Amino acid sequence: MAIFTTLGILKLALGNPLSRALLTRSTRRCPKCGDQRIRVALARYSGQGTKACLTCRMYSFAIGSLIYIGGWLLRTPRHKIKEYFKDQTTRRGLASIVGGIAEHGVTRPQLFGAPFLVVWDLAHACNLKCRHCYQRADRPLPDELTTEEGKRLINELADSNVVALAFSGGEPLMRRDFFELAAYARSLGMYVAIATNGTLITMEMAKRLKEAVDYVEVSLDGAAAAKTHDKFRGIPGSFDRAVDGIKNCVKAGLYTCIATTATKLNLHEMQKTYELANKLGCKRQMIFNFVPTGRGIDMINLDLSPEEREGLLERSYANLVSGGGCAVLGTAPQLARVALKRAEETEGEPLVSAHFGTATNLGEHTRLLAEFLGGCGAGRCYCAIEPNGDVKPCVFIPIKVGNIREKPFLEIWRDSPVLLDLRDRSKTKGHCSTCEYRYACGGCRARAYGYFGDYHMPDPGCINNVEYWNRLNSKIHDA
Repeated sequence: MAIFTTLGILKLALGNPLSRALLTRSTRRCPKCGDQRIRVALARYSGQGTKACLTCRMYSFAIGSLIYIGGWLLRTPRHKIKEYFKDQTTRRGLASIVGGIAEHGVTRPQLFGAPFLVVWDLAHACNLKCRHCYQRADRPLPDELTTEEGKRLINELADSNVVALAFSGGEPLMRRDFFELAAYARSLGMYVAIATNGTLITMEMAKRLKEAVDYVEVSLDGAAAAKTHDKFRGIPGSFDRAVDGIKNCVKAGLYTCIATTATKLNLHEMQKTYELANKLGCKRQMIFNFVPTGRGIDMINLDLSPEEREGLLERSYANLVSGGGCAVLGTAPQLARVALKRAEETEGEPLVSAHFGTATNLGEHTRLLAEFLGGCGAGRCYCAIEPNGDVKPCVFIPIKVGNIREKPFLEIWRDSPVLLDLRDRSKTKGHCSTCEYRYACGGCRARAYGYFGDYHMPDPGCINNVEYWNRLNSKIHDA
């Protein structure tokens, strides 16, 4: 009852026509202050900005009052909120939330005015031959975005209040203009990340990365034996080079993450991979769902069973709350379900959001936060852009919803029928449609599409969808 009471208060305070009209106007750029009024207001609220026109000062007072209501509901002291919003990236994130509430009202899960995260597959070229590559990356495409087109895209994302831009590939470090583009995105206030195979990161390269990005994610698909990783990556010696790259990043002071795609080939090494991440000084281990797309289609028989995945999720959560120093997150939205159940059962343990890296416990409001974040973010708080400018709901969902050469990014985000369809959690099928955690998890839409060709179908990797998995597994082995 407390959840619905709190949600009702939020809808009353923020979702009423007057508040939404105020929030809508606050997302517009002030001609005098030269920025969106919401960002001016948040900078003033946190003490990071003092000069503002009379109109923006009025907005600052109104936005501050709404923040106070939100903080009171979530039991967060005012001084902590002010400290939180001193960070420019955090202010950008709230501006995105405000845009979503202005446009859609308060929803479960929350719809946003722009994606929190955009993954830009900057390059199709790659120096490895990974068996599970969603891009089938090998060599540059003839129609990849130019440097100038890339900067125009970054401007659009920044103006839309996109919080984080992650450069991926292929291998993004094979693009000669990577550092120019990354530095440009960072200069506009976005949180900049890179997903890389790590084999090209010398100490000199790590120092350059330190100046251009906030976060480095290096793929490592084994730890007990180098041959496991090398078998995944298709090139002998890639494990040793990746580990050297990780060491260089940590030494350079970068926030470094090890990313591992879990399959039957490396399930027995997942704990050792976590231990290696700790040993190397990494801040995070990210465990990726295997999705049968790209080259991954050819190794579909190596996907984890629902029982194997559930065991991995339980171990991941245990590692997270162990205080081992390395956070463990994952792209399987079921991790939010596992964590939420534990938070409800064990007072004081944290809730985990796989997509936002949140680890907190808000007592009776924990589920509210989980349902606000919403589990699977494909097309809702996250999307992908291919090297040629094609926009997709997720790097693992090969559906083109537009191209930034043909239409502004924000127009694609707001108007794409596929993205609008994905945001409607009521359209999911099977157990995903009735699960008590459907707003906090939602199932992986990429896996649903990869297995059924229908992103509304159940995620067959969930322990609650074993019947679907058994049917699929029979077909795979009969084929």
